[in-house]
Amino acid sequence: MAEHREYFYRRLHSLLGVVPIGLFMVQHLVINHFAVYGEESFNKAANFMHNLPFVLALEIFIIYLPILFHAILGVYIVFVAKNNVRRYGFVRNWLFFLQRITGIITLVFIAWHVFETRVQVALGASLDYSLMEGILTNPIMFWFYVIGVLSAVFHFSNGLWGFLVSWGIAQSPRSQKIVTYATILVFLVVSYIGIRTLITFAYGV
Repeated sequence: MAEHREYFYRRLHSLLGVVPIGLFMVQHLVINHFAVYGEESFNKAANFMHNLPFVLALEIFIIYLPILFHAILGVYIVFVAKNNVRRYGFVRNWLFFLQRITGIITLVFIAWHVFETRVQVALGASLDYSLMEGILTNPIMFWFYVIGVLSAVFHFSNGLWGFLVSWGIAQSPRSQKIVTYATILVFLVVSYIGIRTLITFAYGV
C-alpha cells in the first residue's frame, strides 16, 4: 500500500511539474517579455493578468498549492533518489543530478521572487515596470535572477523529458531521442525569452 501511494505521489509530482506549474512558468516569462517592447506594453500585460477575475483563487489553486506540493515532494526526492547507471547512460545521469540541484535553486528563487513581487504589492508597492527595474538594476540581483531563471527553465525542460518517458508517451529509443532534441529546443527558446527580459529591465535595452 505504501509503495502504491508513493508511486501515485511521484506521478502527481511529475504531472504538476508540467501542468500547471511548467505552463504557468512559460506564460509568466512570455508576459514579462512584453517589457522588451516598452514600459507601457509590460504594464498593460501585467495589469491584465493582475486584474483577471478570481485571480487570487486561481493563484492559490493553480499556482501556489501545486508548487508547494511539488516542492515538498521534490525535496524528499532529492534526499532519497540515486543515479540509475544501469537504466540510463552517463549524460542522462548527469541531467538527473542537475535536475535535483536546479530544483533546490528554483525553490529558493521562487520564494524570493514571490516575496519581492507579490508580498511587496500586498504591502502597497505597484506591480509595474519600475518594480522589476528597481530590482534588476542591482548587479547582484540581476545575476541571481539569471541563475534562477535558467535553473527554472532547465528544471522544467528536463522534467518534461522525464514526464514524457515515465508516462509512457516516449518509450522507444527513437522517440526518446526526438523528445531530447525537443526539450533542448524548449530550454533554448524559453531561456532566451527569460534572459532577454532580464536584460531589458536591468539595462534598458
